[in-house]
Amino acid sequence: MRRNYRFSPWLIFLGLFLFLAIKLVERQCFPDPRVLQQSQQQYWRRVPVRSSRGIIQDCKEHALVIPEVSSSFAINPQFVTPSDIEVLQTVFPEDIVNRIRAPGKNQFVWLKRQTSQEEAEKIEALGLESIYKVEEQIRSYPNKNLMAHVLGFCNIDNYGQTGIEQFWNSILFDPPGYRILIRQPGATSLSLMKEEIERKHVTPVVTLTVDSRIQYVLEKHLENISLENKAKWGAAVCMNPRTGEVLAMSSWPFFDPSDRRARPAAAVVNNAVSRNYEPGSTFKPILMGIALEEGLVRKNELFVCPARLKVADGYVAEAYPKAMGNIDTANVLIKSSNVGMAQIGIRAEKVRMYETLRAWGFGRRSDIELPGVGRGLMASPGQWRGVVPANIAIGQGLAMTPLQLATAMAAVVNGGKLMSPYIVKKAVNSVGEVVYEGAPRLLREVLTPETSQWLRTTMRRVVTEGTGKNANTSVTSLGGKTGTAQVAEAGKYSKSRYVASFIGFWPFESPRYLMLIVVGEPSKGRYYGGELVAPTFRRIVEEMAELEYLTPEKKGTL
Repeated sequence: MRRNYRFSPWLIFLGLFLFLAIKLVERQCFPDPRVLQQSQQQYWRRVPVRSSRGIIQDCKEHALVIPEVSSSFAINPQFVTPSDIEVLQTVFPEDIVNRIRAPGKNQFVWLKRQTSQEEAEKIEALGLESIYKVEEQIRSYPNKNLMAHVLGFCNIDNYGQTGIEQFWNSILFDPPGYRILIRQPGATSLSLMKEEIERKHVTPVVTLTVDSRIQYVLEKHLENISLENKAKWGAAVCMNPRTGEVLAMSSWPFFDPSDRRARPAAAVVNNAVSRNYEPGSTFKPILMGIALEEGLVRKNELFVCPARLKVADGYVAEAYPKAMGNIDTANVLIKSSNVGMAQIGIRAEKVRMYETLRAWGFGRRSDIELPGVGRGLMASPGQWRGVVPANIAIGQGLAMTPLQLATAMAAVVNGGKLMSPYIVKKAVNSVGEVVYEGAPRLLREVLTPETSQWLRTTMRRVVTEGTGKNANTSVTSLGGKTGTAQVAEAGKYSKSRYVASFIGFWPFESPRYLMLIVVGEPSKGRYYGGELVAPTFRRIVEEMAELEYLTPEKKGTL
């Protein structure tokens, strides 16, 4: 019997589908060599690129950090010839050449990133078609080491590592876009196709409270005094005691944030906010203020001050080994009597004094807008045995950062208000939104206005008739306090290592500036704060007057 065969449309469709599927698999698994060669000649790699990083500027909107463009060079090992290798070996390190020669499908190797103009010209002169140039953004610090510890620096991918660059990285760092790198046959440069998402974009800006002119004066004199006296380290802070606004902040030794090869670990630490040190006599006005508020001492009280006083299991001695005799409370500060302060310190109830010092910010981190902020060192009351309370009264036996001391002293002279320090005025993100505005913030009132006024008057006398006379100047009426502290080592205090300092404020009647200068371990002979640091303090104040921050006709009223 003859059968009648008919082809169903579904069978035809199924056959066509199978044919196309087989061809597709064939193209994927066994591509046409001509197509493969063409694609290899064109496609290179999809890589992330930084579209921008923001600006950091001072309070007067002078740029401190700006983005610039630098040439980087990469290579696709798939296109490198043996003759290329010979040329590359004469210029690039062995490890880079080995990566290029390594077997595999690696299509991207950095040769040199963020080159100088001289380096870029040298690489371009090689004339190799397998080398491509990519423009990358770099950070430029036009003022070199000025404010370096505050500004910080970035790594090679423009990610903040220290300072403002690190703390405000989320604002300054613009998220990466992507670009497809296309190689055209015979090309000598790189064609870029951006894949970035379109969005409203402005350059992010972080504006500081710091004034570059004050900063320059402060850094110049801090460097001079540190070098001249062969100090190990230095720090300085200038702030508005009424508001907590930081006007200048410096740390020595300096470094250039643009130079990645010259950043010793010790140099990049911001001593002003990170280094704990024992303040010595610059701490005495704070302790005296607490004692007056707590009723531990009267303003008209007399103290008998021999050259040395036995306290529990130890001794407290005057800095200059001679008796001061009978002196009143004010002269304990004016003459910086260790013995007088020790007698006040041992009157304090330990737990109460500990809690009060904590309320002043000691043993706590400040919330200033910087990374690496230290909390200081203060033993618990249970460890305040023997001579420890007396030592604390003279600024030994506890440690703090320069910023902590400056913040507390601001409260001493501003009427008793402990203000939170701040160094950022405003931050604007990449879509133009103001995401942060710095402003004065009262933490607590730690002294009465009357106690603050008495301390301010007494500290004025320190520079007119006491240990701080070398800081006195005719351009304004200022007050201050000297400090000389021994450095602790191996469980006792060294007789050859010291920290010298001076803290002062002006104008006396209504302080608008407070400045602390600390010189760590000078080794050239002088180490007393009144002899070593007070003259530098005076010179800075006088130079600020020349900058018209303070003129003779305005003195006492600024």
